[in-house]
Amino acid sequence: MKVTINNQIFEFDEELSILEATKKAHIKVPTLCYNEKLAPYGSCRLCSVEVEGKKTLMPSCVTKIKDGMNIKTHSEKVRRVRKIIMELIISSHSISCDLNCLNCPRADNCEIREVAQEIGVINIRIPPIPKEELIDNSSFSIVREPSKCIVCNRCVRKCSEVQNVNILTIANKGPNTHVTTYMDRGMGNVDCTNCGQCILECPSGALHEVYHIDSVWKAIEDPEKHVVVQTAPAVRVAISEEFNEKPGSTTTGQLVSGLKLLGFDKVFDTNFAADLTIMEEGTEFIKRFKSNKNLPIFTSCSPGWIKFLEHNYPEFIPNLSTCKSPQQMFGSIVKSFYAEKMRIDKENIIVVSIMPCTAKKYERTRPELKGDVDYVLTTRELGKMFKEAGIDLLNLPESKYDDPLGKSSGAAVLFGATGGVMEAALRTAYEVLTGQELESLDFNVVRGIKGIKEATITIGTHKLNIAIANGLGNARKLLEMIKSGEKTYQFVEFMACPGGCIGGGGQPIPTNDETILERMTAIYDIDRELKIRKSHENPAVQELYKEFLGEPNSELAHKLLHTTYIARN
Repeated sequence: MKVTINNQIFEFDEELSILEATKKAHIKVPTLCYNEKLAPYGSCRLCSVEVEGKKTLMPSCVTKIKDGMNIKTHSEKVRRVRKIIMELIISSHSISCDLNCLNCPRADNCEIREVAQEIGVINIRIPPIPKEELIDNSSFSIVREPSKCIVCNRCVRKCSEVQNVNILTIANKGPNTHVTTYMDRGMGNVDCTNCGQCILECPSGALHEVYHIDSVWKAIEDPEKHVVVQTAPAVRVAISEEFNEKPGSTTTGQLVSGLKLLGFDKVFDTNFAADLTIMEEGTEFIKRFKSNKNLPIFTSCSPGWIKFLEHNYPEFIPNLSTCKSPQQMFGSIVKSFYAEKMRIDKENIIVVSIMPCTAKKYERTRPELKGDVDYVLTTRELGKMFKEAGIDLLNLPESKYDDPLGKSSGAAVLFGATGGVMEAALRTAYEVLTGQELESLDFNVVRGIKGIKEATITIGTHKLNIAIANGLGNARKLLEMIKSGEKTYQFVEFMACPGGCIGGGGQPIPTNDETILERMTAIYDIDRELKIRKSHENPAVQELYKEFLGEPNSELAHKLLHTTYIARN
């Protein structure tokens, strides 16, 4: 097909939308409702272009090219109409904040402001359009501010098409059109998994995490409280993005230095608890594998995935590992072993988690887990705290994590990427089952961002069928295959977010395939550079069992490190 774009002729040999064709022609057309990973929707109309022979402007994201088509992407008419559309969008968005970007969660990377600048909108001639929708504070993880919503529908499509959870929808028509939940019940009263993928998709700040920043500052400044912090593996490879640097630019040592400057009494590593998870979950798997009971075993590190299964597939609850997530294991150990060792009343200990995950905010409130962790900050919130404190993170010297809960292995770092829990578990399971040392620690077959990965691993005389799913839409596909008997596995890793924790709902925006792959590369680089790369060789974990827990899956270990699940309506 020969298509004329801005008086230049281009040839295309495949059916494309006009928007896709302009991209191939290296012409940028502004968009807000469009995301190449989601089905085109055509609601914002900012991508409209002039097509010869058409009376009206055509939305380029949903209009296919045709042979001989003559397109103008930035004619006088197009530019004029785009400005009016953008003014209307800003007017519908600005009533709640009066264009006060200082109080907006997207102040540092606002898509609305960026697109407005591209289009050339300087003055807003249209007065704000009143909205009488209340803020939805029903969730422990996510706040929804409908008055800021521009109804781009991206959150709805992400929840439906990618996550397959379907808790958001479009209601009403015309000027009364708005995004809501079933019967306007609020996000905390429907089957929301708290994954936060809707936040990553929202361009207007209408969705954001429940903030714990002020509570953490208050705890740090309380002389009566002993405040410890733990950092998840995915945070260290993403925090630099909050300072406009590429993923992995900040070293783990600089992150530790920054947290100490914020005033935490002790800075520990969630990776210690990840190694502990492998010891507990690995032992649990080996017992089930030998007895052939409750297989396949499902990993339990992702609270969004756990809630998804409780809502949609409660018949699989017996397949879940009973292990708490590393976050909760860490909190439990701090308020038992650490409190006893340091002779501190556990009531005076505050445990703060730095996580890439909004669902971790919900997880800490589960009745079965309540009390382990006090506050959860996302990677984005930590970036805000560093900026509030005037800390130049990128230029700090390196520091080490505090003992005794700061030592970890390369296997633990892998928890941040999809396939990482599986790879860490295989490193330990192989050596425990065979009594032999692995020649190569890298299980490349479980790596990458493919939605569903499968493999058969040979461990001595055993054949182990494994699978990995990232993103809840893929989790549903895999569960349906297991349910129907189409697939048979012994071990399955599930992560709620695309890419795993590095693609979590609390990570810097944008989080797309490109940034996920860069964060993943940084994760594997850290693992490769560490001297200890297997969880069972972590001396601090070995000492914990010797001094306190006894052995993996002991009675005390079950009391502190394991949990239960519930079937949800």
